[in-house]
Amino acid sequence: MMDAVPLSSVAVRVDSEDNCAVVKFGVPAGTVVSVGGTGIRITEDIGPGHRFAVEEIPKGDFVRQYAQPIGTSHGLGPGEPVTGETMSNDIPIVREIPEDLHTPPPPYLSEQDIETFPGFLRPDGRTGTRNFLLVLPTSMCSSHEATQIATIAEFQHWSRTRFPNVDGVVAIPHSKGCGCSDGSNLDITMRTLANYADHPNVGGVLMLELGCEKTNQTVVDRWLGDHGGFSWPKPVERIGVQSEGGTEATILRGLALIERMLPEVNQARREPRPVSEIVLGLKCGGSDGFSGLSANPALGVATDMLIDRRGTAIITEVPEFCGAEHVFAWRGKDAATGRAVFATVDWYKEHASVFGTRLDDNPSPGNKAGGLLNIAIKSLGALAKAGTRRVEGCCGYAEIPTDPGLWLMQGPGYDQEATPGIVASGSNVVVFTTGRGTTIGNAICPVIKLSSNTPTWERMKHDIDLNAGTVIDGEESIEACGSRLFDHVVAVAGGEPALAEKTKHREFQIWSECSVSL
Repeated sequence: MMDAVPLSSVAVRVDSEDNCAVVKFGVPAGTVVSVGGTGIRITEDIGPGHRFAVEEIPKGDFVRQYAQPIGTSHGLGPGEPVTGETMSNDIPIVREIPEDLHTPPPPYLSEQDIETFPGFLRPDGRTGTRNFLLVLPTSMCSSHEATQIATIAEFQHWSRTRFPNVDGVVAIPHSKGCGCSDGSNLDITMRTLANYADHPNVGGVLMLELGCEKTNQTVVDRWLGDHGGFSWPKPVERIGVQSEGGTEATILRGLALIERMLPEVNQARREPRPVSEIVLGLKCGGSDGFSGLSANPALGVATDMLIDRRGTAIITEVPEFCGAEHVFAWRGKDAATGRAVFATVDWYKEHASVFGTRLDDNPSPGNKAGGLLNIAIKSLGALAKAGTRRVEGCCGYAEIPTDPGLWLMQGPGYDQEATPGIVASGSNVVVFTTGRGTTIGNAICPVIKLSSNTPTWERMKHDIDLNAGTVIDGEESIEACGSRLFDHVVAVAGGEPALAEKTKHREFQIWSECSVSL
């Protein structure tokens, strides 16, 4: 028998209770791996991100990763690969919550120990990490004109030299609004648009309607009025394509207004603000088998560091809670919060069933090719982004949490809708982990990319800000990587550009479905 190599040199065993391990770089058949002093032979070639059994797993027993069931064995021997053929997706559905559940609060730092960063203090007490002039179309019917106004204005009217305190002129074109006959929820559309207009990263707004749509300026103003109006006074202008006389006239009028608004928006200044004012959006996309082993847990460390500094973090992608929601629910501050987590996931399951789909259909072909064989594996790894601190509550899509701490926002896994949702919920920085490589950004909020593996980061280093592949490579601990990420989050909040900002990624779309009442 050939000499055995240490398990840690070829694979990751996440928890000592796990009966499988995840291959780091690919391991050929015949390799003998030492597990607990016993040599086991790998029976087939196993690619990066995929698993093999580290002990016998009899038929009917659970395959475990993260100390949680990820499937049911069809009968696995030591060294045999865990695949869709050797493991079914059957796992228990847990809904029990202890009535006396009480999770203690985080170990908060004293206020004098909380670091500061240069941010934009707004009159309502919130802090912006950016200061944009936003061109907001109330519907798809004015999105073309909004895009033209913002693009021309940024090239011809704005510059960092002329307006050093303005981060740009941006638009959020979208496909919603008008008569809302496409199944869109009018309230969600209004809430999302209004919360973007009222966001602390937005210093001024040019609101643009066609003139006859259901989601016109009057409706937006009424929605804002019903919910307290703008949280703080800012320059706001309103024009309509029909009333201005068409596209060309509207663009010319919009550019004139932008030129007039820029000096006022530029009056804002960065000043020292406590790190507790950071609202961190947690997102992943283009995941692979390493996402839940490096990038996501490193983000979890950074999330814990922020929560301990009395900051706020918002996680979403509810379809990626399926099969692991009990882990999150048991972290609720009380039983009611735990039940709210279950209710959020169960609503989404019911919603998916209306369309004849299941949440366990979530992993994409790319996910599966990278080792995420089912939704339980993906969900357990995705939840690692949220760290270990208690859950304060749940909110609807684009709803703003009522208190600091860790929150779950109802929302889809689709990147182009989930990311705008957590920004509308108040996130002023987003960290987006990726294994296979994703380039998405946001119109008004910096989006930091964190790679789960070194090859992806090296291939896409002009789009991905940081590399957590150092954890897989054995060069850095999860804790060290998370601390490095936290420092970068604070730097970006203070004005250092994320790479998605440099490449002008400003994706925006509104989730079209109804949200659960929580």
